[in-house]
Amino acid sequence: MNHHPIWPAVLGRFDWQALPFVRAWQDPSLSEIIGAGAGGIVVAGALFVVVLLTVTGRWGWLWREWLTSLDHKKIGIMYVVVALVMLARALIEANLIRLQQATAIDGPGFIEPDHFAQLFSTHGSIMIFFMAMPFLTGLINYVVPLQLGARDVSFPLLNSISLWLTGGGAGLMMISLVVGRFSTGGWSGYPPYTELAFSPDVGPDYWIWAVSLGSIGSTLTGLNIAVTIYKKRCPGLKLMRMPLFCWTSLCTSILMIFAMPPLTVATALLALDRYLGFHLFTNTLGGNMMMYANLFWMFGHPEVYIVILPAFGVYSEVVSAFSSKELYGYTSLVLATMAIAVLSFTVWVHHFFTMGQNANINAVFGIATMTIGVPTGVKIYDWIWTMFRGEVRFTTPMLFSIAFMMTFVLGGFTGIILAFPPLDYLVHNTLFLVAHFHNMLIPGTLYGMIAGYQYWFPKAFGFRLNERWGRISFVCWVVGFYAAFMPLYVLGAAGMTRRTQAVFEAAYRPWLYIAEGGAVILFVALAALFMQLYVSIRERDANRVTAGDPWDGRSLEWSVSAPPPEYNFAVIPHVHRRDAFHHDKRVYAPYAPARRYHAIEMPRSSATGPVIGIAGAAACFGLVWLMWWLAILGSLAVLAAVIARSFARDVDRKIPAAEVERTERRWLDAVSRAVPVQREEEMTPANAGLAEVHR
Repeated sequence: MNHHPIWPAVLGRFDWQALPFVRAWQDPSLSEIIGAGAGGIVVAGALFVVVLLTVTGRWGWLWREWLTSLDHKKIGIMYVVVALVMLARALIEANLIRLQQATAIDGPGFIEPDHFAQLFSTHGSIMIFFMAMPFLTGLINYVVPLQLGARDVSFPLLNSISLWLTGGGAGLMMISLVVGRFSTGGWSGYPPYTELAFSPDVGPDYWIWAVSLGSIGSTLTGLNIAVTIYKKRCPGLKLMRMPLFCWTSLCTSILMIFAMPPLTVATALLALDRYLGFHLFTNTLGGNMMMYANLFWMFGHPEVYIVILPAFGVYSEVVSAFSSKELYGYTSLVLATMAIAVLSFTVWVHHFFTMGQNANINAVFGIATMTIGVPTGVKIYDWIWTMFRGEVRFTTPMLFSIAFMMTFVLGGFTGIILAFPPLDYLVHNTLFLVAHFHNMLIPGTLYGMIAGYQYWFPKAFGFRLNERWGRISFVCWVVGFYAAFMPLYVLGAAGMTRRTQAVFEAAYRPWLYIAEGGAVILFVALAALFMQLYVSIRERDANRVTAGDPWDGRSLEWSVSAPPPEYNFAVIPHVHRRDAFHHDKRVYAPYAPARRYHAIEMPRSSATGPVIGIAGAAACFGLVWLMWWLAILGSLAVLAAVIARSFARDVDRKIPAAEVERTERRWLDAVSRAVPVQREEEMTPANAGLAEVHR
């Protein structure tokens, strides 16, 4: 194909060997067949969606109501959908990694080394950049404006652009399954291995541009959320009256603003090395590989707290609501959150204790690493005291919160071990480290995101999730986690290195079998989560909570209907204390109609976000394959979309006062018909969204 001079100009470095189906046809090994099967699933899934939308005539509805929407709630839901799709892929890859190691004891296993390296690279990259980040961003997007008593975020269009840039990066990750191969350099992309001399294939380029799109989207999100919290709080909602989830979201957004740019710079410099031969990270040619390590981990360790602080906010909301108590130690929780955010920028060097800096530097960063455990411990104690003598209900979100506290403390102990440079030398680059960071990120982040999903789902969609399937999923997540990762502590202490494709120590066999069994249980947990969603949708009419307050909530998001109207609040609330809505339920009549309703101005839908995201992803795909025409066209399309939007003037629309009043009175009528339910009935069809107020 490439013999004719026109093909390199059009297709760049693409050839038929880039397609996994062709590779599997020519070399029908199990490893290649698995790769082709993964690509086939992506293609089949895309075709299924296209056919389904075409047959049901839903293209116009999807475009108008969702893809171009600037409603922060819909954008938040789309973020979570992206996260769940990517979680499914990354969990399948984790199972393949563990299965390969369990079967490759004194043998080759069934996955070739290069394919195995791609698996652990995509697994880590997806879990951090395209599962955790979209999930937490989705929850923040949906909940924070409601908790602030605001109608929207400060920059609705920027919100859409952030979503589509993240979606473009996730799209590149999925396309890499179908066209080409992914990086084998791990989720951190360390040079010199990702330099052109060692990895001339397209894999590192896929990683560079996917991560760059995601990091730019996250930076913009951080700016948007920070400004929203600073400027959009309703009257009376002082900073020290905000719900804890708003505080953790604020600190997370500040971390995004300052931590994501070093990652963008690192990937840009690596791109200069690969595309223009700059050799910024090549020691023998005037560069310095440690410059990359410093840039990456200046992002990388704050990133740990970017993904975990929102989960801490979720736990604060869940523990308070399902203990029927005001959150204990509110001020100390706020101070602990801020302390964690500040300290997160002081510990990045502990990621390369073994790379040659002197003992004094290692000692300073080791002490800083241990110090960060103090404010985290404060949070654990405050949550325990909140539950103490409370009316604790063991709902699915509460179960995830309790499991987090127990498991996270264990992970914290192992973090203290790794904070000692001499001990870190012993277990560096072993499975002990893998066990530690999964011990922090799965209970810390994933449990928190699932708890938030379970907790706020009735608010977003107007019906409760099935509790039985939620508990089944919870049990599988917890059992699977312990089975999958506790053996890795033993293996790591015994010396088994991470990223190992084949194993030559027979004593590792039983522990690897247990870990693989745990990985399977974790996949069952995700399947149960999807089954819960399916069953809940099927039974939605029996579990409606239109009144909007199924858990006796304390903050403002529970003061409106479920789901909320586009404008959130018909009348902007005024608050005078913390947990204002809960106080009003006990003292006043929080559901009284307004004396007068006014027209409300909301932003119109805009195609700018989708155009920028799709064109940006197309430009990056062109850069990956050296299709310069596509890279130029995509870049010009992004520029044209920005310029065209700058000329738009009719960017807002008014919702008439009569429509606002009609919507509100319909909801208030539903509230008046709802019967307050007691705690023991809140998971039954008797709960119409009006919980009995705990006094």
